Amino acid sequence: MEKVNVIGVKKRKVSTKILVKVGLLSAVAFLLMFVEMPIPGLFPEFLKIDISDMPALIAGLAMGPAAGICVEVVKNFLHAIVATTTGGVGEIANIVVGSAFVVATSVVYRKKRNIKSLISGFICGTIAMVVVGSAVNYFFILPFYGQLMGMDAIIALGKAVNPKVHDLLTFVIWFIAPFNLIKGVMISVLSIPLYKKLEKLIKEN
Repeated sequence: MEKVNVIGVKKRKVSTKILVKVGLLSAVAFLLMFVEMPIPGLFPEFLKIDISDMPALIAGLAMGPAAGICVEVVKNFLHAIVATTTGGVGEIANIVVGSAFVVATSVVYRKKRNIKSLISGFICGTIAMVVVGSAVNYFFILPFYGQLMGMDAIIALGKAVNPKVHDLLTFVIWFIAPFNLIKGVMISVLSIPLYKKLEKLIKEN
């Protein structure tokens, strides 16, 4: 009976430790959502890159895909309460796209847990972000904004930057897909130098 109790206590300690880490990383991710960077000349002004997926990525690599998804959910839940401009639609899309990146990266990495596996994970995660991000924007986000602003107005914003944009599909091809590609690559490049520190954190877990 004593052994069972000890095991139970250890499990509770581990669970509490994970919850604390997920909470801290979620708070950091939420704050990073307000640090946005436009890329003038390449994309319309409303497309801005942030690195708020990095804390979720760290959680996924260190504690598993579920932890990474939790960080994505919590940061977007907080953002939906404090600063949403889409009635929560944008936050839901952010959860889906960010989770696709985090899950793909962490699943590939956790098979071998070395630098080559990490890079392979980043490649898979970036591809997942591009594919899922394009699908979510094509079927949900852009139609949502189209109802608010008018689809013609959105296409016009895109055409002002790139004359090859003339409908929803070309908007996704020329803006959404490359935007998510750049974002995935940027997060990956910024995360690679943290590998040694992440490795230590992973071993502790």
